Amino acid sequence: MSQFKFEVFASDGAARLGRLHTAHGPMDTPAFMPVGTAATVKAMTPESVASTGAQMILGNTYHLMLRPGAERVGRLGGLHEFMNWHGPILTDSGGFQVMSLAKLRKLTEEGVAFQSHIDGSRHMLTPERSMEIQNQLDADVTMAFDECTPFPATPEQAAESMRLSMRWARRSKDAFVQRPGYGLFGIVQGGVYHDLRAESASALTAMEFDGYAVGGLAVGEGQELMFSTLDFTTPLLPKDKPRYLMGVGKPSDIIGAVLRGIDMFDCVMPTRSGRTAQAFTRRGTVNMRNARHQDDPRPLDEGCACPACRNYSRAYLHHLTRSEEILGPMLLTWHNIQFYQDTMRGLRAAIAEGRVQEFAEQALALEALGDVEASVV
Repeated sequence: MSQFKFEVFASDGAARLGRLHTAHGPMDTPAFMPVGTAATVKAMTPESVASTGAQMILGNTYHLMLRPGAERVGRLGGLHEFMNWHGPILTDSGGFQVMSLAKLRKLTEEGVAFQSHIDGSRHMLTPERSMEIQNQLDADVTMAFDECTPFPATPEQAAESMRLSMRWARRSKDAFVQRPGYGLFGIVQGGVYHDLRAESASALTAMEFDGYAVGGLAVGEGQELMFSTLDFTTPLLPKDKPRYLMGVGKPSDIIGAVLRGIDMFDCVMPTRSGRTAQAFTRRGTVNMRNARHQDDPRPLDEGCACPACRNYSRAYLHHLTRSEEILGPMLLTWHNIQFYQDTMRGLRAAIAEGRVQEFAEQALALEALGDVEASVV
């Protein structure tokens, strides 16, 4: 079985080209990980996800503990066997979902007591229980249990939240079951306050995690503030460990974060957008509900090899969308995941060739064109 290991092959400025080795195979970085919250990437089969070039996907502790239950998944062979995904899997610890979805939450030093948003059943999620669940799910990358600091938060609120997360990080580390090919990531918190981010990074690096995530961003602070926080935070993290920006984001967010030394990303945006008729293309985003597409015989994106672009016209995709046919969201989701993976491939090639700044400038200029330009060019 492969050891859990991260290699950096090349860099261009702060951007890094690397590879993360796990028990279920490698992932080339920078990487985008499609979100499979409830053991499925919505509107996609595992085979179609893999065809885009995605190597690692996400599952979620909170959702899977409630339904179908982590113990059940464990008995059925773990998440890889359960959902027929045989590459690496990262599981979110459940901390964010407990805060954002659960009912009647009570936060204490021990953990979070809450009621399920599904059926009102009562549960307690602690660092130890989160580690147990992620172990039962057989996650290659386990995330430390934390509290996602809300935005906006005062310095005092952010400090209290961050320090609780650091105490929970220590308990997560102590409860994590070490085994070959499996790793545990700590999560840097502290809001948008540089001194708190520095304190959090120092505490986590002293604990010697296998990788480090930057949490508590993309929660309403805006791209400029997110980037300035990354400018300060990323250099504080070990150069020989992977860096993961949680829940991000738009292509421009990802490209900007890669330029600031981030290696791993996840976001529901490409799948959610696919279900709401928005497609990402090399000439900006396209809303397939717009009437301008109804007689357009062209492919959605001529540079894309996904089935939506290879086999169908914009007119047909528009028809599926307006008719609310299931195939519409399926094809647009497939395309969006393909677009994100193509973007990551382009970033990796550009880093290897020392032209990542040029790649970023071209990609961001095209992204800014938007729906009208994407439809008439």
